[in-house]
Amino acid sequence: MRNGLKISLITPAGKQSRNGNRTTAVRWHDILRRLGHDAIVATEYENEPVDAMIAVHAWRSADSILRFRERYPDRPLIVLLAGTDIYRFQQSHPDETHHSMDIADALVCLHGLVHRDIPERFHDKLHVIHQSALPLNRTRRPSRRTVDICVIGHLREEKDPLRAAEAARLLPDDSRVRVVHLGKAHDDSWAERARQEMASNPRYDWRGEAPGWQVRRLFDSSHAMVLSSIMEGGANVVSEAVAADVPVIASDISGSIGLLGDDYAGYYPVGDTAALAACLDRVEHDRDYLKTLTRQCRARADLFKPEHEEAAWRSLLTALT
Repeated sequence: MRNGLKISLITPAGKQSRNGNRTTAVRWHDILRRLGHDAIVATEYENEPVDAMIAVHAWRSADSILRFRERYPDRPLIVLLAGTDIYRFQQSHPDETHHSMDIADALVCLHGLVHRDIPERFHDKLHVIHQSALPLNRTRRPSRRTVDICVIGHLREEKDPLRAAEAARLLPDDSRVRVVHLGKAHDDSWAERARQEMASNPRYDWRGEAPGWQVRRLFDSSHAMVLSSIMEGGANVVSEAVAADVPVIASDISGSIGLLGDDYAGYYPVGDTAALAACLDRVEHDRDYLKTLTRQCRARADLFKPEHEEAAWRSLLTALT
């Protein structure tokens, strides 16, 4: 086998998508190219000759995973366990999801607690590869007029996307908190819910889908970020916020605890609007609280450095080939 591998990199998300699966695949493509491999990103595997496959999503990419394994029973097959694989499809589609996991040579996960939520027989295959992010190119300058809380994520059920907006409604009348939300609506009903929330809630500003540079600009002006999801496989937006030195307020799900640590001070019970409102109030008025969150996020920053993600992929591919 030549030094560089020809790798099929499968993601269910199309070229125009900015969702997490596509973002992950594109970043991994760049890493693989830097490591000397020829990576081809596609939504399906169509029996082309390749040396290895990396598939994002055990259930959604199950057909491609099976097709590759049938053609190449002895070539490396790596499957990323997405959040919905771990926390939904293992329960709703266990046969297909677990079959993809069974025939894979290695399973990649994005946070350190996934082993708790998959069958023990898969533990030896599991490799944690934290998603990386680059720091901002200047010191942040949060708004002085308002206390801006950013939400970065698509509007769909798994994200519980309007929780921060609803929490902001509970704050005192003189609160300066403003929730600024970047993310595409999953469908028209979510878009309408966001527009109705804006119309009745002056503290909520939904700006729709945005490119990465706009996300980084919002980080620059924000005091904190809220990740309100009910399930996550290890959200890259946490890596991005930590790298940008933006404190995180997160629902207490495994996908966030596995990134920020058990002792992180910025959790609230998932779905608890009043508890989230209390966190936002502390961000606005309690300097020590904000300093604590900032210090704890900085302590995790090394996990999300690009060189560590690249090294993890080099090590895994070397072990498999």
